[in-house]
Amino acid sequence: MNVEQRNRLISIVLAIIIIALGYYLYRSIVDPYQEVIEREQMTERVRERMTTVREALNLYRRRVDSFPPSDGGLDTLVQYLKTDSLMSIQADSILAPDDPAEEFNVDSLIYSPRPPHSKFEYTLNDTLRPQIYLLKDPDSEDKIGSLENTTELNEASWN
Repeated sequence: MNVEQRNRLISIVLAIIIIALGYYLYRSIVDPYQEVIEREQMTERVRERMTTVREALNLYRRRVDSFPPSDGGLDTLVQYLKTDSLMSIQADSILAPDDPAEEFNVDSLIYSPRPPHSKFEYTLNDTLRPQIYLLKDPDSEDKIGSLENTTELNEASWN
């Protein structure tokens, strides 16, 4: 093998190594950024779902004149949305998700869209007037309402 062939071979090998390292560098920058974007989108979907539950709780309160009880409260809310004649007709239009591709399902309303799809935590404080509640996402710090402050009724923690 002469010097010219050897230099050509080394140049080809180095070009392949440079391309491979460039691709590796590109992926090491883009992949973590993509994960951050996906995490932010999931957080936004969870917050939208919690806002929808808040709207459903307020509709329940207006119709029944109190919030659902702490024990089985979210299940009571789902049952109400399914059985109340006015709500069963209007639930799709009032509580439908912002994304038209996402189909509204009353049964999944009280579950977080973030895996492992935990059920939202709901607690009612009916010792104060007006009644106040706390709705929490068990997989994050997001919450709506408070159990101590009546001024935080329906107030989201992320606003």
